[in-house]
Amino acid sequence: MSTGQAHQYIEGMAPWAGDTDVGGVILLRGLEMMERIEEGRVMAEAGTKRTRILIVEDEGLFRGLLEQVLAAEPLLDVVGSAADGETAIRLAEALRPDVVLMDIELAGPIDGIKAAEHIKRERPETGIVILSAHKEKQYIASLPLGRTPGWSYLLKQSVGDINTLVRAIHGSASGLMVLDPGVVAGLRPREGTRVARLTPRQQEVLKLMAQGYNNATIAERLHLGEKSVENYINAVYQELQLTAEERIHPRVKASLIYLEESQSKS
Repeated sequence: MSTGQAHQYIEGMAPWAGDTDVGGVILLRGLEMMERIEEGRVMAEAGTKRTRILIVEDEGLFRGLLEQVLAAEPLLDVVGSAADGETAIRLAEALRPDVVLMDIELAGPIDGIKAAEHIKRERPETGIVILSAHKEKQYIASLPLGRTPGWSYLLKQSVGDINTLVRAIHGSASGLMVLDPGVVAGLRPREGTRVARLTPRQQEVLKLMAQGYNNATIAERLHLGEKSVENYINAVYQELQLTAEERIHPRVKASLIYLEESQSKS
């Protein structure tokens, strides 16, 4: 069953939504079902499918480093590279990559965001991993993260951590969102928001979700059982007032709310 089919299945339960107790349980179970479907799909694809990547970076040395690092990954194929937005658009159309690594500050008339938006319009299923030197929230807020699925945001200094880079690539390819660990670490919930009302443990789980970790890895990092992680995630969804009818995957929506309702620690 696809995520879309899961949406339709859960929406068919709508007559019970007026009952707070029954409707709430049904919606939470629906979200849990979607989580398990998505988790299984992402893990299966990440474990078997080769991901085609286009690298767009105007600094030659950094572009070469990315090519070298990713070429060593067994399930990643670098199919092309570009140094400007115009070439990136042309290559994306010709090569049809699964994911584009996009420098946010390209030289020339077409910057990284404009190029990425054009690629997304032409082929919405393409994942975009924005590479930036800026961890300030306003740079991330300028991206259309909630408009189409598969946007991620990494700091260039994090590229040396291959696990973070690969996690962002696989997440974007699967239509999810991955935020840089440094970005997440630099934010704190604003007082009076839904995120601020989460328990400390729920906030920990939400932060790891925003970084693209799957349930198994969250469980490992927090020394919890996977079922406990599922329970925490469902509690987060309930507190954030997410429903199974969300147009955006609830994992992505929860991360977007975390961004919207947080501010810089400094």
